[in-house]
Amino acid sequence: MNTPIRFSRRHFVRTTLSAGALIGAPAVLSAEAQASKRVFKLGLIGCGGRGRGAAQEALEAGKILGFNVQIVAIADYFKDRALQTGRQFQVPAERCFGGPKGYLDLMETDAEIVLMATAPLFRPRHFEAAVKAGKHAFIEKPVAVDPPGCRRVIAAGEEAKRKGLVVISGTEMRHDWDYRRTHQAVVVEKALGRLYGGRVSFCIPSMFSTKPIQPRNADDLVRTWQSWIALSGDHLVEQHVHNIDIANWFCGRPPMSAVGFGGRSRRCAGDMYDFFSVDYDYGDGIHIHSMCRQVNGCWNWTGHDFVYERGRTTGDNYAKPQASPIPADLPQGPTSAVQEQIDTLYYVNKGEPMNQARAVAESTATAILGRISAYTGQQVTWKEIMEDSDMVPEHYQLTLRPSAEDFENGTVEIPVENSVPLPGKKP
Repeated sequence: MNTPIRFSRRHFVRTTLSAGALIGAPAVLSAEAQASKRVFKLGLIGCGGRGRGAAQEALEAGKILGFNVQIVAIADYFKDRALQTGRQFQVPAERCFGGPKGYLDLMETDAEIVLMATAPLFRPRHFEAAVKAGKHAFIEKPVAVDPPGCRRVIAAGEEAKRKGLVVISGTEMRHDWDYRRTHQAVVVEKALGRLYGGRVSFCIPSMFSTKPIQPRNADDLVRTWQSWIALSGDHLVEQHVHNIDIANWFCGRPPMSAVGFGGRSRRCAGDMYDFFSVDYDYGDGIHIHSMCRQVNGCWNWTGHDFVYERGRTTGDNYAKPQASPIPADLPQGPTSAVQEQIDTLYYVNKGEPMNQARAVAESTATAILGRISAYTGQQVTWKEIMEDSDMVPEHYQLTLRPSAEDFENGTVEIPVENSVPLPGKKP
């Protein structure tokens, strides 16, 4: 059994180096050298903690790579928050956009790369707009809250490929070097033989509001998006997607089906579950057990455990490949969050194809697959939600409300707080 590990909400991997000891960090450059550095202009959509963090990490990544990175435009649902973040990053007020359509104004600027860190509900629409505008993209996870949203991201990702655009996702463990080396050794080079099965977990104390929210309007929903299924996808999707992504990565594919259950007994806000337990069937006899919980006073564990023919791995503790999967000239950052931004700038600068849209969309869809199973009490298949529109239309076409379009069109209907799905009961 793995030793319980305590992680913050997003930083699941340990810090490999202190901020002052960066591998590959350049020496202080002369004024002449500073002037000759390549300039990268970035736009930020979403000014919450994750968005501001990504912007700061992009600036740090630029220093490590020796690039001149500038935040040149900002958009947020709330104009005052965009302006506040603009002051933090020295962005002029006229380049700080607000409202549900503010992201479209940002797409008209000279930003070359767009960082997307809004509530998951909005990400398919924002990503489509970025690809249409010819922007490289860093898109936070998860990338959708329902099956149609996942398929939209996959389609936009294919268009990004045709345009030669770089797409990097916020599934940060795929950027962590120990995970990448372990994946190379265990999955690519078969160092431990055949995969038998495993488990992934995100069991943590309760988070977010502990009191009823009682939203009055769309603005209230956006401010408390973490508590609403339609905006976050539920915590199985919004947070546990990190670990589910590792399961897909090490299995080499999304699952064939899911059987899950969950419930709500401790939350007082929003409409999400407290816990989920899902069995994912990846075919060939491989099952991955997924569990996530947000309840105080319980045993916690966030991590992975994969059992192979000749051993087992947590996903990052078998970094012994015969061939390195990491480019020789790619610097290593102090954290995987910074590494995401290093990777983004690195591949844009190289002009080399790097597109993680499909992988993150499939991991998001895998989490949604488990959520639908838990909500309905039924076995749900991958084909039903992602491939065959006629198989179970209510699953394939499931669109959560309010949608991103509802926010833009002013047609938001407020969900009923503490009204949750009941397994086995038809809607």
